[in-house]
Amino acid sequence: MDPPDASIAVHFSTLDDPRRAAGRRHNLMDIMAIAICATICGADNWIAIEGFGQAKEEWLRTFLILPHGIPSHDTFRRVFAILDKEQFQECFMAWIQAIVEVLPGQVIAIDGKTARASHDGRDVSQATHTVTAWGTANGVALGQVTVSNKSNEITAIPDLLYLLELSGCLVTIDAMGCQKEIATQIVAQGGDYLLATKKNHPHLHEDIAYLFDNGLGTNFKSLDHGYACQESQGHGRLERRQCWTLNDKGWLTYLRNRNAWPSMQTIAMVRSERTVGEETTVCDRYYISSLVQQADLILVASRAHWQIENQLHWCLDVAFDEDRSRTRWGNGQANLVVLRQMALMLLRKEKSLKVGIKTKRLRAGWDNDYLLKVLTG
Repeated sequence: MDPPDASIAVHFSTLDDPRRAAGRRHNLMDIMAIAICATICGADNWIAIEGFGQAKEEWLRTFLILPHGIPSHDTFRRVFAILDKEQFQECFMAWIQAIVEVLPGQVIAIDGKTARASHDGRDVSQATHTVTAWGTANGVALGQVTVSNKSNEITAIPDLLYLLELSGCLVTIDAMGCQKEIATQIVAQGGDYLLATKKNHPHLHEDIAYLFDNGLGTNFKSLDHGYACQESQGHGRLERRQCWTLNDKGWLTYLRNRNAWPSMQTIAMVRSERTVGEETTVCDRYYISSLVQQADLILVASRAHWQIENQLHWCLDVAFDEDRSRTRWGNGQANLVVLRQMALMLLRKEKSLKVGIKTKRLRAGWDNDYLLKVLTG
């Protein structure tokens, strides 16, 4: 029979095998297939991946070669530690582009995540950190890159952007990514940006806050501005989100270093009010954007950005226990992150079972037919 992960096999077939030819007992694609299937089915470490393989060996032999049986957990650990993480991520990107449609006009949220237990001793800076692009319209990861231990998100984001098709899309990034070079690159690739501002750009943040304080104080009298509002109620709380935008060229000249952001057309303020019982909390956030006004879109996009936290990062920690993963040797943790992303995408694409990701993983481990359905999309 055709292997159930045929499309994956095609896109990962270009992976270079880093092992010495004389010492190879197991096929690289067999190792890959077992690891992907095991991760889908609830295995979160190398020992569990070996255990899955042993329990499912008879079934796995229906489409894998397995010349020397199931590899040991040490074999899985060694192979993924020495696999080139950049090449592995390139294969992941190729696979994503084959199965996911980047919808024109959608919001692409970019954010970073750290596998907190993946460092030696107390040096948290050595933990594996990745930056991911999340398509909010179809709820899938569109790509990711690993941040070098000697670098940070600011240098990784441009590398990730180059891998993406941004034409007609709106890219949202938190304050870390509010950089002139990043904004310029997004526009050069045909996209628009919505960048949060905080005190890492103190003059910009202070000036935007000052302009909106003045605008709100006069109710924007005789001033061209945009406005949008959304309200929702549930779980005992009332939420009200408002967005004001300004693109008056005269007012924008008050921004210090305004000319350093040549693609900036609009500044925005989003106010979130949450009422629970008798208590109301208010939070104001400020943004710059290459859009012209469009307060309604900016309001939706600023909220959609948090999908990457709720639907990706939180899910990886809760359903895949990523934050407690202690894989630390070589490229093992970075490559495990890719395996988890692949498993999560396949589980999300399977719609017949209306349960959470964790329950889907259990079902796939129990039911070979359901696992095949997940693998074949």
